[in-house]
Amino acid sequence: MTQFHRFAIRVYFEDTDAGGVAYHANYLRWAERARTESLRAMHLPHALMMERHNTMLVVRRIEVEYVRPARLDDLLVIETRIRGLGAATLDLDQRVLREDDGAELARLLVGLVCVSADGLRPARVPEPWRSELAQRLKGGNA
Repeated sequence: MTQFHRFAIRVYFEDTDAGGVAYHANYLRWAERARTESLRAMHLPHALMMERHNTMLVVRRIEVEYVRPARLDDLLVIETRIRGLGAATLDLDQRVLREDDGAELARLLVGLVCVSADGLRPARVPEPWRSELAQRLKGGNA
């Protein structure tokens, strides 16, 4: 089992409805930030993939299960774990947890595909991203 990358974020007033509950679409934004930061933590930021290989990772599928609400001022942690790596695909599990009590707020299953910068055709996940992701899939560095 691979290790998780952890990314913290606070729920701000702008993230909530009139009742102080986080709006459902914000979970997607927070998960996107966590995915971006997980690549950055590997010293392989997404911008570098675009610059060096003219490719990028884009969402092809996402499934969200909302378990309980995040509320105004909650400190959240988004955990990102690699669950599969194909020639041009990357599958992830993400969980949104409340930091103070560890309560699970949402689960996401995310399917990414590597595409050419014009977005018109799939492309192989380039090196060194492929090797680093494969190592982490096997339980290497988080």
